[in-house]
Amino acid sequence: MTKQPVLVLGPLMPYLLEELEKRYAVEKLYEEKDALGFLHQHAGRFRAAVTSTFTGLKADMVDLLPAVEIVSSFGVGTDSLDVAYASKKGIKVANTPDVLNEDTANMAISLLLATTRDIVANDRFVREGRWAKGETPPLAQGIEGKKVGLVGLGRIGSVIAEKLLTFGCQVTYHTRNKKPDAPYAYYTDLIAMAGDCAALIAILPGGDATQGIISREVLQALGPKGTFINIARGTVVDEVALVELLQTGELGRAGLDVFVDEPNAPEALFALDNVVLQPHMGSATVETRKAMADRVVSNLEDYFAAK
Repeated sequence: MTKQPVLVLGPLMPYLLEELEKRYAVEKLYEEKDALGFLHQHAGRFRAAVTSTFTGLKADMVDLLPAVEIVSSFGVGTDSLDVAYASKKGIKVANTPDVLNEDTANMAISLLLATTRDIVANDRFVREGRWAKGETPPLAQGIEGKKVGLVGLGRIGSVIAEKLLTFGCQVTYHTRNKKPDAPYAYYTDLIAMAGDCAALIAILPGGDATQGIISREVLQALGPKGTFINIARGTVVDEVALVELLQTGELGRAGLDVFVDEPNAPEALFALDNVVLQPHMGSATVETRKAMADRVVSNLEDYFAAK
């Protein structure tokens, strides 16, 4: 039986490529020297394409794929995917929700603990021989009994909330609309919530609607004893203000997995002991990335099976 052609728009993890190649006739657009010429000549052969949140799907690419009916994306975010335009063109867009909830939530908790307990700074303290020389590191901060505010309470945010309860935290949240079934204190005013919290965790979609929602005023309200954790998108925070407030001590600590200009993080953060940095690793475990890859494949299989 002839395999269904599938166009891969950008680099994918090897496991996912192998699984796709077992089932489909895979063409890698990103390896073509003349991608535009390739599309002009061959685009009509492809009913399906695969992308990722890193490669994305812009409107101009949609226009170059006249026969595509479904785009299966590796990742849960849709801010790099022009879903509205694709839908207008009759293209279904599938992503990989749910399978990454637990590990992404674990990253949020890990950053919160690593940041408040000075894990990275104290690791350096030992490695540099300062402990052996008789120096004493400053006391860290605990989170038990503290109020932690979630900016966003979707699939991942809800899992984070449950994990915070295990650590004895008081959970509050801010979203555009109150969640009727959520058992946590709701704030309509994000600045007010930040002022009442010991820590703020951003876990909301990126895009124009949320750009800069964690403003200078929000961070200042969180204050010199507060901790900001971002596992959402770099664009949801005023990054310039964030760096400045961390440098001056007007914001106490930050644990950051995402940045505005990835893979470039602000170099001003590198020398700060009150910051823990990660290279966008929220869902980056072997188990979760495999599950995400399997979901990309099953999305295509379900579509072609009319499910």
